[in-house]
Amino acid sequence: MTGAQFRNGHEDEVLAQAAVDALVGQLALAPKPGLPDPRERTARDHSALCWSARALLPGLTAMAATARRTGEPSARLRTDLGAIGRSTEHTVALAGGGHRGALWTLGLLVAAAALRPGARPADTTALAGQLAAHPDRRAPRRPSRGSTMSARYGAAGARGEARAGFPHVRRALTALATARCQGATEPQAHLDALLTVMSTLQDTELLYSAGPLGLRRVQAGARGVLDAGGTATEPGAAALRALDTNLTYNAWVPKGSGALLTGALFLDTLSS
Repeated sequence: MTGAQFRNGHEDEVLAQAAVDALVGQLALAPKPGLPDPRERTARDHSALCWSARALLPGLTAMAATARRTGEPSARLRTDLGAIGRSTEHTVALAGGGHRGALWTLGLLVAAAALRPGARPADTTALAGQLAAHPDRRAPRRPSRGSTMSARYGAAGARGEARAGFPHVRRALTALATARCQGATEPQAHLDALLTVMSTLQDTELLYSAGPLGLRRVQAGARGVLDAGGTATEPGAAALRALDTNLTYNAWVPKGSGALLTGALFLDTLSS
């Protein structure tokens, strides 16, 4: 192996590790309304999810390396990323499962970051959108929950979000910066970013489990926390607890928002 190959391989693994760390950090954030976190009631599931999150590392490293070798957001690269993604899903399933949405988001963002090292977050999301615009010609032709809900309700879904250049990832990054400027702690800033995504995202997982009315209730609840001043304020923290109780009682899980927050945390790490 030449020195350049070694450096590139190291850079690919550094990118992938940053993505995995962002996912593990998102899992550690609490209290996340409706989402797994370290609190006692989900401790076992949380531990398993953290374990399986680390199984994404080889696949994300391979995605970064493939993007770096290809050099452009081409249809060929999109097909190669899809193949690596399906193999990674199998590996993660053997480790306990989960993280399909995070793998989709992080895979595209890691590949985009490898294509243009040092790019601004907005440029990285735009490049990821160019990648997502190409069809994955080798993908199995079977409907998923997300595609079914997208067809039924006209929601963008994970594919639409990616093809649009991850607008909710960009909104989460803006929310992070705003909360920090207002003196919020890092966990509070991360929660405000999550709620910002939840307040407008047409989460297809929520559409599946809660229907349009339930989705609107979740969005309104998230906006209520932010309108109360965010999680750094007493009224906002109280509204967050009420929203968490509501989602837990109804077993509504905003998985899409969690995956997009993970993407934002990854880009935030790169930019800092």
